[in-house]
Amino acid sequence: MFEDLRDLYQEVIFDHNRNPRNFRVMENADRKVEGFNPLCGDRLTLFLKLNGDVIEDASFQGSGCAISTSSVSLMTEIIKGKTEQEAEELFETFHKMTTGKEEIQLEAVGKLAVLAGVREYPARVKCATLAWHTLDAAIKNEANSISTE
Repeated sequence: MFEDLRDLYQEVIFDHNRNPRNFRVMENADRKVEGFNPLCGDRLTLFLKLNGDVIEDASFQGSGCAISTSSVSLMTEIIKGKTEQEAEELFETFHKMTTGKEEIQLEAVGKLAVLAGVREYPARVKCATLAWHTLDAAIKNEANSISTE
């Protein structure tokens, strides 16, 4: 049973890596933040279009490992239509899940549960969380660039 679930999770990660969703430059973005993971070489630029405090659109450009690419692809799908507050709460939950510092109900993160396994590989946690730290900076409108180091 567990093997079947792990295989399904791996397939979702591979799919989002091979066919990333929302992989495009957004010309009319309200927020644009670059993220960099020097350990793995992952680089991305996150674009957000806001309507008040609602994330109307999200996209990214960049390159990275399969975990990094699938994480940002899933994230851009999930945050569309969410308020900045809801996206911030999702970031907090995702961070807890991937770092393993606190047990969470995987149902609370929906599709993002496919990345829960990275907590078993500390070197890969930064790959999975790069997009989310970039989102956090974009929501707070505090930085043009962030690094996982």
